[in-house]
Amino acid sequence: MTRLRIMFSHPSVVIMAIACAAAFVTLAVAAPWWVWCLVPFGVLAQMLNEYNLHRYVFHLKPPRRQWAFDLLYRAHYGHHDFPTNQKLFFVPVWVAIPMLVGNFALLWGLLSLASIPHSLWIAVAIVPAGGVLTFLGYEWFHMTAHLTVPKTAVERHVTRLHNQHHFRDFSKWFHVSPGGQIIDRIMGTDIDREALKAQQRIEFIRTLGMAPDDPRLVSARTRMADRYGLTPDEITRAALS
Repeated sequence: MTRLRIMFSHPSVVIMAIACAAAFVTLAVAAPWWVWCLVPFGVLAQMLNEYNLHRYVFHLKPPRRQWAFDLLYRAHYGHHDFPTNQKLFFVPVWVAIPMLVGNFALLWGLLSLASIPHSLWIAVAIVPAGGVLTFLGYEWFHMTAHLTVPKTAVERHVTRLHNQHHFRDFSKWFHVSPGGQIIDRIMGTDIDREALKAQQRIEFIRTLGMAPDDPRLVSARTRMADRYGLTPDEITRAALS
């Protein structure tokens, strides 16, 4: 119940859960039976989306302009800076909703242009059904990886891999969802246990290689202290760590 309470305290999770439930209900009530076979394609597409978004957007080189830096701080940098802050566990609404709407509109539009029958139902099965269900699974496993709670064997495995990303090498293990490590291996962003033993911890790991007192970081922490419940002591320690 604790994890459910934490997870559904975030607006993007609530909105995406409603969209996912609505998709499955409408598929059950009105869609042709065969579109259910396309739901796994949504799962696969979101697994790829999760990796690409994390690696190529959330880990962009820190922008020089403060407004752009602040956006990435809210989206992901802040989570690395304060990895136990529960308000920073989840994808922001302004990332999740455009991702859902954009992917759905793009797929539906392409299918319609190609005159594919039942294009609307195909898009529903792939994006808000399979894709968003996978997104919610990601949010669950990601949250669990950062909490000290009893965990299943799968959750412990995810936690071990994700801890390597946070505390040993932020350029490795971008995936969080179970099974996603296959994508990391294909893309060359995995790391085996023997290599991990020999690898030195990256300097300034929690600030993604930036000096902890970088003015952009200091400014972002100060601006967002109230939003994320950061205390003055936490902000001071972060600049010194």
